Amino acid sequence: MPKFFDAFDKIRPLYSWTYKIVMFICKILLIVDILVTSMAVAGRYISFIPDPAWSEQVVLTCMVYMAVLSATLAIRTNSHIRMTVFDQYLPKNVVKTLDVVSDIAVMVLGYILLTKGIEVCNSPLAKFGKYESLPWLSRVWMYIPIPLAGGSMIIFEIEQLVDHIKAFFVKEVA
Repeated sequence: MPKFFDAFDKIRPLYSWTYKIVMFICKILLIVDILVTSMAVAGRYISFIPDPAWSEQVVLTCMVYMAVLSATLAIRTNSHIRMTVFDQYLPKNVVKTLDVVSDIAVMVLGYILLTKGIEVCNSPLAKFGKYESLPWLSRVWMYIPIPLAGGSMIIFEIEQLVDHIKAFFVKEVA
């Protein structure tokens, strides 16, 4: 088993690289969100600045992308919301086992998001539906975050799962 963990540690830079890319995408989306919102608000009060009809849908779409992508980032950093109040009262092996069960449950959720998200993206509603204010843009862009989040969850959860399984085999230093 230690050979597996050593081999997995060799691909950790790939996880760090993926994390940085997803973080960069979230930063770009936040900047776009702020700029479009600022333009829309300013356009309501300043006559020479346009207030585009598409601003609300672009802002909401960017927010959806940021929400699902940042949730996957929270998985990697282990900073997502979870209940740990009883961890100090339970035996360490029980907590480790519950961490593994939690990882598997999140991976199942990621799998469901990935498969059902791809199904929704391939549906006629997504393929042929259009944004109201952007009739040239397909609604597929509105549904892509679902499988994107599922795939990202699976990728980052694999790393967490390996770390939690590794905790059973590696002795803690006191």
